[in-house]
Amino acid sequence: MENSARLREFIQSFTHLVEQVGNDEEHIFVEGKYLLSELISHDDWLPEEFAKASAERYQQYLLYCDPLERFSVVSFVWAPGQTTPVHDHTVWGMVGVMRGAELCEEYELSEVFELDPATARLRAIGSHHLPTGSVDLVSPRIGDIHKVSNALKDSVSISIHVYGANIGAVERHVYDLHSGHKKPFISGYTCKVIPNIWDRSVE
Repeated sequence: MENSARLREFIQSFTHLVEQVGNDEEHIFVEGKYLLSELISHDDWLPEEFAKASAERYQQYLLYCDPLERFSVVSFVWAPGQTTPVHDHTVWGMVGVMRGAELCEEYELSEVFELDPATARLRAIGSHHLPTGSVDLVSPRIGDIHKVSNALKDSVSISIHVYGANIGAVERHVYDLHSGHKKPFISGYTCKVIPNIWDRSVE
């Protein structure tokens, strides 16, 4: 990690933010998006072991989890052609693309879901391209169901995610694209360790 100070300073700033505004999603999105945009504008701080792609599936590396689990920071690494299932988050989240590009396809459950969840259907409501440097937002309030893919056919893409919980331990859902049926899952993390950003001896 060439410049661990960038990640450390981001974590310190985000900790101050959640201490000030709590779980006020609107304020977190405004201030947090600025902080995340600044972090991903530099590509010299992510350790190589947390940027490795796998041919089997996309990787989800934990970079930091707040001691009170108010937020977590994760790197997602996509080999060419990799994609998520349709899924939700159940908490607020921000996705900042640091390398490459991603495609986000958005969905919502049909209105009948509130009346009869068994007969609900998923409805595609749009898609958007996320180039390097862009930040996307998700939450149950503004839209929480999507499918994300590496938009590049020949290169790895990497995005940095910030969620309003320890996202690897949150019970979320994957959705059947045709029936809308949702199935609970807990993602966990690819890594067994997190970066050591606190060794300031070299600096």
